[in-house]
Amino acid sequence: MKIVRGLRNLDIKPVNPAVALGNFDGVHAGHQFILEKVIKRARAIGGTSVVYTFEPHPLKIVAPHKDISLLTVFKKKMELIASFGVDMTICADFNRNFARMHPRDFAKKLSDGLQMDTVFVGLDYSFGQGATGTIEYLAKMGDELGFNVDPVDTVLVAGERVSSSSIRELLQRGEVTEAAKRLNRHYSIAGKVVTGYQRGRAIGYPTANLDTPYEVIPAVGVYAVFVKVADEKPATAVVNIGYNPTFDRNDLVVEAHLLDRNDDIYGAEVEIYFVQRIRDEIRFGSVEELKERIGQDVVAAKSILSKESGALLFS
Repeated sequence: MKIVRGLRNLDIKPVNPAVALGNFDGVHAGHQFILEKVIKRARAIGGTSVVYTFEPHPLKIVAPHKDISLLTVFKKKMELIASFGVDMTICADFNRNFARMHPRDFAKKLSDGLQMDTVFVGLDYSFGQGATGTIEYLAKMGDELGFNVDPVDTVLVAGERVSSSSIRELLQRGEVTEAAKRLNRHYSIAGKVVTGYQRGRAIGYPTANLDTPYEVIPAVGVYAVFVKVADEKPATAVVNIGYNPTFDRNDLVVEAHLLDRNDDIYGAEVEIYFVQRIRDEIRFGSVEELKERIGQDVVAAKSILSKESGALLFS
């Protein structure tokens, strides 16, 4: 997939582009439905499937007080979009000047830059200054400028609308299996393995401690996960997210005990895929009690992960 930072850097206009317009944080099931529509339309007209998105997320600029936490870093979002077969992503540099753009000016900028055949948006999409541009307004601009607008139906899971905000809430409650149903993949975070306090090694369960830029970390607790080191096959693991209360720590750590490998991966870039929450983090009365419970967690994780069908993507 070709990635272009803004229309100004587009050297050659894509042929007959079908365009998906939006933020696409998480690239969840609803976003995926839009991408499918875009790709199908582009193929039907011999055109180019294009995603037009924004960096940073507009709310980071127009409403910083909301302190929105994103499901995906930019690199991960691009990887996910590319995995569905999109030809090109154009990422606009979102700033205060961009935020002040009148909806008409934005629609004209998009049309002049791409000369698109069709624009696909979610039913709740809004754009332009103060988010005053509606789908109906975009459709009127399409009539004037010569492009179609196709609002894409909402995707429901368990009778509820799939949204980035609802997935954030699930993850913040530790409900990673429910989040996966809405993402069509295991939620993951990535980062570098760094040196920790060596507590796990001292009690016979060495851990890899993750330093991650991801903003949404699942709730404190113990999880059955897969850990992918570079391009290797995912390894089974138990992850603890928390504060190590047994050892009176007060800083949040993400530490993974790998079940089927024991080599040194300090400094490696890894990605952790959350499959199922096992339990809350607990303060134990002794190190021996902690060791016994970790042993139980390992047994539980092996059972959970052995039943994992692989139906959810490791993207």
